[in-house]
Amino acid sequence: RSFGFTISLSGGADSCACTALCGLMVRLGDESIGFEALKEKLNYIPEVKNTKTIEELTEKLILTIYQGTENSSDDTLNSAKNLAESIGAQFMKININGLVDSYTHLIEDQIGRKLSWGTDDIPMQNIQARVRAPGVWMLANLHNHLLLATSNRSEVAVGYVTMDGDTEGSISPIAGIDKDWLRTWLIWLEKTGCEVKGKHIKIEGLKYVNALQPTAELRPKDNKQTDEKDLMPYKVLNHIEQLAIRDKKSPVECFRNLEKFYENQYSREDLFNWTNRFFKLWSRNQWKRERYAPGFHLDTHNLDPRSWTRFPILSGGYVFELEKLKEHYEGKSDVGGRKKIGF
Repeated sequence: RSFGFTISLSGGADSCACTALCGLMVRLGDESIGFEALKEKLNYIPEVKNTKTIEELTEKLILTIYQGTENSSDDTLNSAKNLAESIGAQFMKININGLVDSYTHLIEDQIGRKLSWGTDDIPMQNIQARVRAPGVWMLANLHNHLLLATSNRSEVAVGYVTMDGDTEGSISPIAGIDKDWLRTWLIWLEKTGCEVKGKHIKIEGLKYVNALQPTAELRPKDNKQTDEKDLMPYKVLNHIEQLAIRDKKSPVECFRNLEKFYENQYSREDLFNWTNRFFKLWSRNQWKRERYAPGFHLDTHNLDPRSWTRFPILSGGYVFELEKLKEHYEGKSDVGGRKKIGF
């Protein structure tokens, strides 16, 4: 019985995907039962009664807000604005620099020193994500909306999110979808589209996000921050996740698979480092997965501990297994991970 959906629309792939899904939802509802019947289904929402077109209905149901800082770019603002306009959603934009500065100065006064990117990188990134949450929650409350969380499965796997920041939401539509597939889907939705009433509905406003490299935009612009620079290529991350979590492979088994699969694409050193990084980040971030908004089971597996993938919050962190991986990488063990025996 909520009145619609609110989305913190950053202009990146994840929030754009959630916004596009909401736009498709309204049009597919119209196709399924017709505009008047759809309005009747939603007659408990006061503003729906007087809508005359599907575009007016969309505007009443979907609210987006772009919350920029000095580290945000015109590219992501244009991406967010054009997508919202292309599906007919409400669009708002605010600057949260003042909020970030207020929190930063309060803490600097207490610890007796200035924060800097050289010594306080993660806290300075996270405060930007966290101060976005209260405002978007306020909008959702004001409109009696569900707030949509926008984390994808690849981020869920390695904890590449800010708790009480970009994880905030009532439900998480794309938590079961990996980032590599999601980006492919966004291109399909821009260029081919979803068949509705015998014609393909394309969301051409997605051309802006599809031209961007995924980035959190939390570091200064001259850092040229990207998700894959922080983590690893998303296709590799998804590959490791499937091997390690879905197929229950050990770090050595995962690495051997990657060596064969990507032998002409990535160096052996990179593949070793990415495998090592995945298992460490996976182990450290189960507490985050326990707190994500509910998602959906859409694939061969998902990472929601309430519906599919259980893992202890406190674990051994794969310390023994990663030592075997290192031995294998350095040529000190055979393919089974056992010590080589000299002859």
